[in-house]
Amino acid sequence: MSRTLRTAHTFELGPAELLEIRALLTDAFAGTFGDEDWDHSLGGIHALVHEDGELVAHGSVIQRRVIHRGRSLRIGYIEAVAVRADRRRRGLGGLVVETLERVIDGAYALGALSASDDGAGLYRARGWQLWPGRIEALGPGGAVRLPDEEDSTYVRPAAARPLPDPSAALLFDWRDGDVL
Repeated sequence: MSRTLRTAHTFELGPAELLEIRALLTDAFAGTFGDEDWDHSLGGIHALVHEDGELVAHGSVIQRRVIHRGRSLRIGYIEAVAVRADRRRRGLGGLVVETLERVIDGAYALGALSASDDGAGLYRARGWQLWPGRIEALGPGGAVRLPDEEDSTYVRPAAARPLPDPSAALLFDWRDGDVL
């Protein structure tokens, strides 16, 4: 079996490749990966794993802004990590996340993501930590607390920098659909 790992910015992906990624994500998330989720995964760096020429795993890291103690932090936010169903439990998700972590280490103050119950173990095993503080978003009407995100938002220091103080909230930028 021939395996390749490639990173590419969204602008480097052609229409056919974007359709292939979208199809993988739709299948991997059992039809719950919608248009807003797709939009959230674009505009950053994608990690793509192909086996024998077929796309079998994907993830992306996009830039987001988080306000913490009045300071705007540029963070790498992981999106759309998926492995084709028949290739799971073979280390492909870890390979994708490891690749995205290198991007975070080189370009951002910290990494963040919202993990499903199924995916949380992968991130914890790689040293991601559940954020112990408040999670908020700067919505159209001002700051909004997101208590449902407080048990699924994971963070990781970039390049061994310290994590922000959890006694203050992480205030994420607003976006349509799932904010996190």
